[in-house]
Amino acid sequence: MLPRNYVLTFFKRNDILKTPRRFLNLLEYQSKNLLRKNAVAIQDFCMIDKNGSQELNNFNVKEYVIKAQILAGGRGKGHFNNGFKGGVHITQNRNEIEDIVNRMLGYKLITKQTPKDGIEVNKVMVAESVNITRETYVCILMDRQKNGPVIIASPAGGVDIEAVAEKTPHLLKTLPIDIFEGVTDKMADELADFLQFKGELKPKASEELKKLWKLFVAVDATQLEINPLVETDDNKVISVDAKLNFDDNAKYRQKEVFEMEDVSESDPRELEASKYNLNYIGMTGNIGCLVNGAGLAMATMDIIKLHGGDPANFLDVGGGVKEEQVKAAFKIITSDQSVKSVLVNVFGGIVNCVTIANGIVGALKTMTLKIPLIVRLEGTNAVEARKIISGSGLNIITADNLDDAARKAVKSI
Repeated sequence: MLPRNYVLTFFKRNDILKTPRRFLNLLEYQSKNLLRKNAVAIQDFCMIDKNGSQELNNFNVKEYVIKAQILAGGRGKGHFNNGFKGGVHITQNRNEIEDIVNRMLGYKLITKQTPKDGIEVNKVMVAESVNITRETYVCILMDRQKNGPVIIASPAGGVDIEAVAEKTPHLLKTLPIDIFEGVTDKMADELADFLQFKGELKPKASEELKKLWKLFVAVDATQLEINPLVETDDNKVISVDAKLNFDDNAKYRQKEVFEMEDVSESDPRELEASKYNLNYIGMTGNIGCLVNGAGLAMATMDIIKLHGGDPANFLDVGGGVKEEQVKAAFKIITSDQSVKSVLVNVFGGIVNCVTIANGIVGALKTMTLKIPLIVRLEGTNAVEARKIISGSGLNIITADNLDDAARKAVKSI
């Protein structure tokens, strides 16, 4: 699978970070609901939570797939903290469903993509099992290099698409999509041929591809990945699994979609940061970082590690920061009990250093900071900002440059 946050992903550097920026993520059943609402062919399914499900009473199929709903991959190979194995089960015996669901609901599922303790399962999807004869891969996403959307397709679906690209690149096809024309009949037929849908399945596959494009546009998606898009033994073309990402800038017109977000698995500090338009990612170290700009944040964490320290967070206040946001950032950083010192590293360009300085002073006057605070301010109005810091009477350690700031932050602990 392509990463959920394909458009903006921060990769691991010096063992510091391998955590993507927080985007809207939907559970599998929510994605399927969007597909069904937009006439894309999917398996029939119903949901069960701790209150049970009335839908299950009228849900009768030959074979059932029971899937725990969490925002993590590898569920089938995972295990629960009660000893139950597997977050995905298949059964033909309707009477087994209740027992399987009861061993999932309320327990934590642990997979290779979850925290050590796992994630609690609050919903379980029971879907119709389909007899798959062949699996393919389809993804529509916004591509900066192509200046617009592209469609990626492969007849080798149901597997890690990166491995397909590396080992068998001839099995991967990428076509740019004209944003005004969309996926045309000609393009859909070409892709259906490449995906090796034959006979009566070819026009069905073409129609599904065009429906996926319409969904992509309708929900302001930045990525719509179907892995796999399958053909079944009864000559159907079905989207079995879907992952969607959405354009945050379209939130105002996609209220129904964004209201679907399940924040139960999210870090409360990330949620609080998002209220103030701050980018926060919690980590495992003990030096809190308040920085402007993702690149400077990465450099700051690198140099902390270089001097033997360990960053506790990634917090980017961005370019248009206000004093209230700086105050909120301080409260979020210091709410982490593992933070033993705070390093503020701001290089003012768009950001006015005076704004940062006033925000820091204002924040410290409304709270008791019992840990060292190191501040490095450079750039726009940095001289005036340093005067505000020095004249505040507060116990703030100033630094001349980034290297000096990192040394002092590590030494202060």
